[in-house]
Amino acid sequence: MNEYLESKLHDACGVFGIYSRSADADVVADTYYGLYALQHRGQESCGIAVNDGGVIRQHKDLGLVNEVFTKDVLASLGRGDMALGHCRYAPYADCTRTNSQPMLVRHVKGTMSLAFNGALTNAAEIREELELKGGIFHTNTDIEVIAYAITRERLACGSIEEAVSRAMHVLKGAYSLVVMSPRKMIAARDAQGIRPLCLGKIGTSDVIASESCAIAAAGGEFVRDIEPGEMVVIDENGVRSERVLCGQKTGLCVFEYVYFARPDSVVDGASVHRARRRAGAFLALESPVQADVVIGVPDSGLDAALGYAQQSGIPYGIGFLKNKYIGRTFIQPNQKLRENTVRIKLNPIADTVKGKRVVLVDDSIVRGTTSKQIVQLLREAGAKEVHFRSSSPKFLYPCYFGTDVNSREHLIAAKHTTEEIAQIIGVDSLAFLSLDGVRRIAENCHLDFCDGCFTGEYPVEPPKVVLQDKYARKLADK
Repeated sequence: MNEYLESKLHDACGVFGIYSRSADADVVADTYYGLYALQHRGQESCGIAVNDGGVIRQHKDLGLVNEVFTKDVLASLGRGDMALGHCRYAPYADCTRTNSQPMLVRHVKGTMSLAFNGALTNAAEIREELELKGGIFHTNTDIEVIAYAITRERLACGSIEEAVSRAMHVLKGAYSLVVMSPRKMIAARDAQGIRPLCLGKIGTSDVIASESCAIAAAGGEFVRDIEPGEMVVIDENGVRSERVLCGQKTGLCVFEYVYFARPDSVVDGASVHRARRRAGAFLALESPVQADVVIGVPDSGLDAALGYAQQSGIPYGIGFLKNKYIGRTFIQPNQKLRENTVRIKLNPIADTVKGKRVVLVDDSIVRGTTSKQIVQLLREAGAKEVHFRSSSPKFLYPCYFGTDVNSREHLIAAKHTTEEIAQIIGVDSLAFLSLDGVRRIAENCHLDFCDGCFTGEYPVEPPKVVLQDKYARKLADK
């Protein structure tokens, strides 16, 4: 992993699909708005595929949604009765237009477009099996492995939904998948439900999205979450469901509530905003401190900071102004710009912190470099004391399900004690939310959690190998 990567976690991507039942619906515009609302899930590339009477055309490129989809590009996609959109996060070496989604596949049984959020744990094995039988891959992405798996099943069965259902038994790991064929739209979620996926409606149109906020942004209404192991088929006859792998032990990524999801989303029955406020409140009970003001690191630390302030009675303040026009700032062309990334993004409000004992709340400490820079900004703005509080436990183990941390090598908590981390990032005190606390933040959540990044225990077996560039390598730390 490149040393200059930002020390925050990055999720894999967001998906949005719409099946229209009205000639007046603008599926391209709805998908654009949906992707705009999901931009936080992936900022490196995006794409939209449009189905017009069985003919699928698409446009995808590197960049933010508003950069890639100009007025002229949106007009060139025309109109259709279905559309599938995707925004993607990718490591620096993997950030290419070829690897962006949706993926358009043409095979002997027809055409389909695919997009997903997550990461397979058996992608390397499936890929090797296919290559030994003559399969040729053009990318190093899991979505191409999924496309091959579905196509292989499609050649042996009677329908696209049967092919997806059969492929679900083969694919392991995290996948919130949407497949668009000439006449159908199919959504599938892995048996553990590691990444979110939900259903909604916009007028008479049916919608699939990674988060409920995307449905609301497109002017729709949330209907329900897609269950772990469920496959949903949308066609001219309506919406039908098949419980392909339902009933297994679930494991929704707890970081969806801590950091990944937008605070206005409801994920598997629980409000993200409320979960973060509860995390802050639990943190205040577990790790109190004498201070003058509580501030949060935008954006995901703000709700937790509010919860900490309300529980502790310490006044809440706005400690940073965030530059709203920053895009992919963690990939910078020279060292000087890389070092200034945090300064470009955040500017401390001196009036809030000068001469005061500050409680600084953030969602996590992963690699520690960003935390150190943020603390330095507060010191320069005149903060008398800085007490760092993390609204999640120590990040100790890799994540294999769609984030960019597949090794313990860069995890600061895997190498240092709490006291050592406090000294490294330059704070007067440091505390993390307990494992018990983070497991209780999401009231009314229907699922169990995956907290393997804290415990090293995962809902499915970690991969034996991972794909890096075009080759598989053994994992150094299991």
